[in-house]
Amino acid sequence: MRKREFAGTPVGAVGLGCMGMSWAYTESERDDEASVALIREALDLGVTFLDTAQPYGDGHNESLVGRALAGRRGEAVVATKTGLVVDDPSTLGLVRRGTPEHVKASAEDSLRRLGTDVIDLYYLHRVDPAVPLADTWGAMAELVAEGKARRLGLSEVGVAQAAEAHAIHPVAAVQSELSLWTRDPLGEPDDVVGWCAANGAAFVPYSPLGRGFLTGTITSADFESTDFRGGNPRFQEDALKANLRIVDAVTAVAGRHGATPAQVAIAWTLAQGEHVIPIPGTKKRRYLHDNAGAAGLDLTAADLAELDGLPAAVGDRY
Repeated sequence: MRKREFAGTPVGAVGLGCMGMSWAYTESERDDEASVALIREALDLGVTFLDTAQPYGDGHNESLVGRALAGRRGEAVVATKTGLVVDDPSTLGLVRRGTPEHVKASAEDSLRRLGTDVIDLYYLHRVDPAVPLADTWGAMAELVAEGKARRLGLSEVGVAQAAEAHAIHPVAAVQSELSLWTRDPLGEPDDVVGWCAANGAAFVPYSPLGRGFLTGTITSADFESTDFRGGNPRFQEDALKANLRIVDAVTAVAGRHGATPAQVAIAWTLAQGEHVIPIPGTKKRRYLHDNAGAAGLDLTAADLAELDGLPAAVGDRY
């Protein structure tokens, strides 16, 4: 696989989001042994940038990643997060908690579950409005000084918050949703992707496949009761049908390249800059290989212009 650089370390240009292995999507298909095998196969393919977090299954996902990396820890760059806590597992309810005490305690929990001595990339999952960002970020910086984290990142922030944190301790990465139907971090009024490029940080798109929608495999609002998408505005029947025009256009571009819609969607995120490292998630081997293959797809200028001109998605993203 082609490589991209994260903080001086080469990683696979396409990473792996591990959340869906534990919660939020089709939980009836959860299979821990298969997920452990999939993570190890990802490493074999050169997919070395792995993303997890404490709330994903209330610690389950971190433990799963830790199991998969036993004996292979040095092959992966592992990102996990602090600042969100599961409030109600039955509804996927989360609360923000950015106190220094929580940051320190949750880091110890993550290290234990991951079975490692150091977290490669430790994100603030969400900024807690009840706690000054300087206090939260300062506590995270102390973890770097203590050797418990190598780099720090932010999730779902704007340029002002990224700059505030960066003035205290370097921001190595910003993770936010970015895809062909969610373009908020691009351009005015808040060009987070551009800020990252200018400040030596990676930009990490999560849900580059639009929570599976851009693969073309979702054509009706038929989800399990525990599936997050069942209550998501963009997946309600009317919005979903309207949004299929986006998939149709992606499919047309894919046809010209002998590629899949998923590969085109991921390749579009890669085309937003050499500092961009998307982390599509999957539980299935065939989709892992499909997603990894996007690293070798070069979209033309005409392809990108066509994709850039697609209409905005119908429905809010949450």
